[in-house]
Amino acid sequence: MACLPERLEFVTYDVFTDTRFAGNPLAIVLGADDLTCAQMQTIAREFNLSETIFVQTPTDPSHRAQVRIFFPTAEIPFAGHPTIGCAIYLATLDHPTGDFDVPLVLEEQAGLVPVQVTRKAGQVRAEFLAPVLPFQPDQGQVPEISI
Repeated sequence: MACLPERLEFVTYDVFTDTRFAGNPLAIVLGADDLTCAQMQTIAREFNLSETIFVQTPTDPSHRAQVRIFFPTAEIPFAGHPTIGCAIYLATLDHPTGDFDVPLVLEEQAGLVPVQVTRKAGQVRAEFLAPVLPFQPDQGQVPEISI
């Protein structure tokens, strides 16, 4: 495995709470363009949180970021709390003060994920439209999705 960079910028977030060390913990690793899959997996294992999300330059410049999500043991194509946490973090980077209501798109392994992030009176919220993974139409059923 290639050597990891000497320095890598990251933050940890607590998602679905406004209290530190509560909610769902998340590591957000920035500037991950040059990391290999094996390096991302190593970093996720080191954090040992339920998920770590790696932020990369988007393929389409109209999108906010390309992201990859890892458990400590494997990469996954999509997960809700990393998507929400990362979108909130990126939106607050773009809008450090004041109220805002901004749409952004994250490119995830499962597909494009549009996220609406809002800050009003200091309260930040985010909503997303989950990607629908392909299914076999010959199975006779449409997949049921609930969020």
